[in-house]
Amino acid sequence: MYSSPTSNLAILILLISTISLAKSSSLEEKFVQCLSFYSDKAAPFYATIYTPNNASFNNVLNSSAQNLRYLVPSAPKPEFIFTPLTDSHVKVGVVCSKKLGVHLRVRSGGHDYEGLSYVSEIETPFIIIDLGKLRDVNVDIEDNSAWIQTGATIGEVYYRIHEKSDVHGFPAGLCTSLGVGGHITGGAYGSMMRKYGLGADNVLDAKIVNANGEILDRKSMGEEFFWAIRGGGGGSFGILLWWKIKLVPVPKTVTVFTVTKSLEQDGTKIAHRWQEVAPNIDENLFMRVIIQPASVANKTQRTITTSYNAQFLGDSEKLLQVMKESFPELGLTKQDCLETSWIKSVMYIAGFPNDTPPEVLLQGKSTFKNYFKAKSDFVREAIPETGLQGLWQRLLEEDSPLMIWNPYGGMMNNFSESDSPFPHRNGTLYKIQYLTLWQDGDKNASKHVDWIRKLYNYMTPYVSKFPRETYVNYRDLDLGMNKKNDTSFIQATSWGNMYFKDNFNRLVKIKTKVDPENVFRHEQSIPPLQVSTMQLKDKKSKNWE
Repeated sequence: MYSSPTSNLAILILLISTISLAKSSSLEEKFVQCLSFYSDKAAPFYATIYTPNNASFNNVLNSSAQNLRYLVPSAPKPEFIFTPLTDSHVKVGVVCSKKLGVHLRVRSGGHDYEGLSYVSEIETPFIIIDLGKLRDVNVDIEDNSAWIQTGATIGEVYYRIHEKSDVHGFPAGLCTSLGVGGHITGGAYGSMMRKYGLGADNVLDAKIVNANGEILDRKSMGEEFFWAIRGGGGGSFGILLWWKIKLVPVPKTVTVFTVTKSLEQDGTKIAHRWQEVAPNIDENLFMRVIIQPASVANKTQRTITTSYNAQFLGDSEKLLQVMKESFPELGLTKQDCLETSWIKSVMYIAGFPNDTPPEVLLQGKSTFKNYFKAKSDFVREAIPETGLQGLWQRLLEEDSPLMIWNPYGGMMNNFSESDSPFPHRNGTLYKIQYLTLWQDGDKNASKHVDWIRKLYNYMTPYVSKFPRETYVNYRDLDLGMNKKNDTSFIQATSWGNMYFKDNFNRLVKIKTKVDPENVFRHEQSIPPLQVSTMQLKDKKSKNWE
């Protein structure tokens, strides 16, 4: 058979490339050569890869990592960090990690509570594909939509919407440094969820790199795949590149307030009453409670403070009327209220000082970097005052604990549990986030972790049951972990049912279809049914050496 000079040249290039990869002295060199071979055009790939030998490696690794527990010297470190500059770079990054049989982790904002986007406890070597340079936000006000790259922070998205309109917004996270990739894959709750639902409920389209290195949109991935990525958790189905989000209307005047009550100011009775009010009050009002110990004035003892931190989509006159009718116990006054714009209300809830310019959101930096351990619960019946009193006692035993209660109700009651993988809908009064924070690294970490586990046990009678529900974006490895190179369906049900309830089985079926080789995996990833350790070894043996 005749063979053209062009085809001979292609075969020669492939042969030389394969030999070169086999002789490469490092995984980094193999990866770069693979990227160059599969990329459509030449690219300076060495400039997008950081190894421990690079002076800037630690800066890049630490850049968006939020939980300092996973940056201590003893924490596993990646072989290198790949920072793609284009969608096609991500695509070939997936292809090459498969070819080389190297495990990958994907990071957009670095907020994974257990560091799963930048640390692998169960598998080495591993690499990080960091999407931090993919952060375009293209807002189309006429279409009431925006295409956002998943390396952007939600604060950048808010700013770009604000830049185009003062009467449009998006219902997503309270913390503005969240990377939108992982944020929306977990559901993306925020201060407008009682009015408009979750961020994931307001996604119109997406672009994702699947396990075969293909870039798919909603049409080409199909509705089941599209369902799974809007609440099924990050790191299981592919690498999100873009979300197309639906913008929602916001008023020109938004009102915010924070009112703090201590135990000595009837704090327990007001907190108990809040449980009955906050999920049922006007859907334009999001009123969370931030709970922590504080010093009693002129005394050595501590008390518990409950801070009612709120955003109301409307003016203060209307808000005061709502509060007077539904929650007079809080005693909200005109002086407590601050009328502002939607973008400034977002910043207020995020904890920025009132005089901070919105442009700070473009920095994409976290204001929260700590050593911490977190857990979560969902509450379906109000906790009695005696239960709250026992809770306060336990908070006073810890150095720096924090609890946040986020109210549900409103629009959240209008979704069924199966509308998205996020099942915590009708009947949920509020969600609890538990945190314990410390500053001395590994030194006393076990003390703090033991404390929060005991607190979690104490709360068992007062929270959801069968299963005890928890939020996938408050990742908690206490609930169970996959084993090295193996994700067992039976084992994964221990956390899968808590995160997703009955949606877990549907997620497993989708995972089995779209990623049967389990390319995208981590300590709590969704398992494909037929994957076993032996199958993975067989697959790796076919990759380049």
